[in-house]
Amino acid sequence: MTLFLSVMVALILDRVFAEPRRWHPLVGFGKLADWLEKILKPRCEGYIAGVIALALAIAPFTFLAWWFESQWSLDSEPSSVNYPYALSAGVVLYLAIGWQSLLSHARAVSEPLKIGDMDQARYAVSMIVSRDTDGLNEQGIAVAATESVLENGADAIFSALFWFIVGGIPGVVMYRLSNTLDAMWGYRNTRFIKFGWAAARFDDLLNLIPARLTAFTYAVSGKTLCAFHCWRLQANTWKSPNAGPVMASGAGALNVSLGGGAIYHGQWQDRPSLGPEFGSPANADTIKQACGLVNRSLLLWGGLLFCYGLWI
Repeated sequence: MTLFLSVMVALILDRVFAEPRRWHPLVGFGKLADWLEKILKPRCEGYIAGVIALALAIAPFTFLAWWFESQWSLDSEPSSVNYPYALSAGVVLYLAIGWQSLLSHARAVSEPLKIGDMDQARYAVSMIVSRDTDGLNEQGIAVAATESVLENGADAIFSALFWFIVGGIPGVVMYRLSNTLDAMWGYRNTRFIKFGWAAARFDDLLNLIPARLTAFTYAVSGKTLCAFHCWRLQANTWKSPNAGPVMASGAGALNVSLGGGAIYHGQWQDRPSLGPEFGSPANADTIKQACGLVNRSLLLWGGLLFCYGLWI
């Protein structure tokens, strides 16, 4: 039950306070990552520099998290409720998830899109996607936002929960720092193609299992048969090994057509279609439905954790 209480503390804090706007630890970590890049890239070959930077950025904090957790959980019985640990772990998990932030960004797109304020909707979606948004029409904006909700639901919520469940505080710290480095360094451009390789591959590895658990959860929380069908046929067509299952399953669960070509950094990229062949076109309501799917999936995870806490 300690595990369940920790997750509830994190979700309640996130629901009440959302993402901290000042003094967020990840902001400081981002500055450290920039410093490591600046120091190591001129001194080491690209791939080697990236591996060393990844280790130096993650290992000390993961070890510190392990030590911190050991002070709270040492000598506690598995069947007892460790309230001090549940509170402290819940605070750490709260800093690692982005539930309300995800929903807030989604609303910032769906609400102006609903009333036809295309300029505001384009601006809002540009805050959460990397594709060029200036030329997007209503459906293009809705597709981009819906895809972002589905994919970031896995990254910002369920993967963090998974690594907390299996690895406690050290697990979720390791995951969130890795995911942050992937977001900073995991680009296939001249600057990061070599240096960011290790961070991108490590993040892919950490997301391998939770991404598929997220896809499964989306399926059972929506149109199940359609989601599994899309997952089976479309997941491997996507360039990302972890985003593919999540987005294909999510599109099927919502019975919506996603994917398709898009412009990234001025270059057109062909992307496969996601969702059922005759799925509904994406619109403002689709974004809200994606948020609802994430919320139902989170409720399912919470229910399973509660049952697990009662069982042990």
